[in-house]
Amino acid sequence: MNNQINWFEIPVNNLDRAKNFYTTILSCNFQEIDSDDAKMAVFQGNMDRYGATGCLVEYSDVRPSVNGTVIYFACDDVDKTLNLVERSGGKVLIPKTDIGEYGYFAHFIDSEGNRVALHSVR
Repeated sequence: MNNQINWFEIPVNNLDRAKNFYTTILSCNFQEIDSDDAKMAVFQGNMDRYGATGCLVEYSDVRPSVNGTVIYFACDDVDKTLNLVERSGGKVLIPKTDIGEYGYFAHFIDSEGNRVALHSVR
């Protein structure tokens, strides 16, 4: 059985600012896609590997929020990535938290006002 999540969209108000934020904290690349009603920046991914990929999306029907679904990004070290979050215009909500054998997590607000999370095994 496959994992249930296979795509996500993070709403943004300013696509360029959001791309810069996520590029800085996650060292990721994007592919931009424009449609008639939306601008999207797709996180570079590999559909043949474990996990889901998705995009940043700017269009009139969505708004960033701290009160909805929380997406967890994998990282090598939660503390190291959290340091980049604050320097890049984000705000830490829950600092690095030990979850025993499952590793560590933290929550933050991104450059657009979304609650997002990190997870690492160390």
